[in-house]
Amino acid sequence: MINKTVSNVQEACEGIKDGMTFMLGGFGLSGIPENAISELVRRNVKEVTCISNNAGVDDFGLGLLLQKHQIKKMISSYVGENAEFERQMLSGELEVELIPQGTLAQRCRAAQSGIPAFFTPAGYGTEVAEGKEAREFNGKMHILEKAFKADYAFVKAWKGDTAGNLIFKGTARNFNPNMCGAATITVAEVEELVPAGELDPNEIHIPGIFVQRIFQGERYEKRIEQRTVRTKA
Repeated sequence: MINKTVSNVQEACEGIKDGMTFMLGGFGLSGIPENAISELVRRNVKEVTCISNNAGVDDFGLGLLLQKHQIKKMISSYVGENAEFERQMLSGELEVELIPQGTLAQRCRAAQSGIPAFFTPAGYGTEVAEGKEAREFNGKMHILEKAFKADYAFVKAWKGDTAGNLIFKGTARNFNPNMCGAATITVAEVEELVPAGELDPNEIHIPGIFVQRIFQGERYEKRIEQRTVRTKA
């Protein structure tokens, strides 16, 4: 069995260059590849395009790359709680493509499956449909959306093995699994890395064939984006 393990995040990010396109998994701050993002900041990679549901918050997640103006373009569905993302978008400093959340997920899944394009009703009749082919299916109009093209996909899983098989937890499953295998190189960071054969095959969400590099991450903060607490009676 092929061993996909690399020793650390530095080795996992070998080959990264300015101007590349990256997919980054996670939903809000849940299941984001914290180690990979920190390494991208450390490497000071520039002029990159990031495909991610959102861009974290001002001082965490992709917000760290936005602070250093490393991102040229964001492709996402939600500005979220990131004031710097909003400021750069409104000022024209950052190119932004906002697309429906389901379309974002499906464009990742299409790339993962080798499907070049698909028709969806989401966005028809809005700015999202401008310049795109439209066709009618079963009496309803659809627009043509193309699969993403990315150089690297960075995903975060709860547990993985040395062959690259992955198990995700909770809402980390919203986008991470769709991005596995959807780029030229998929890098998976995991909280726990075990030998091949230790994971129950019935619990594996993504098989190792979709992963090229895997490593055990360190010092996960797992920050909560919106904390709601009950006041004492």
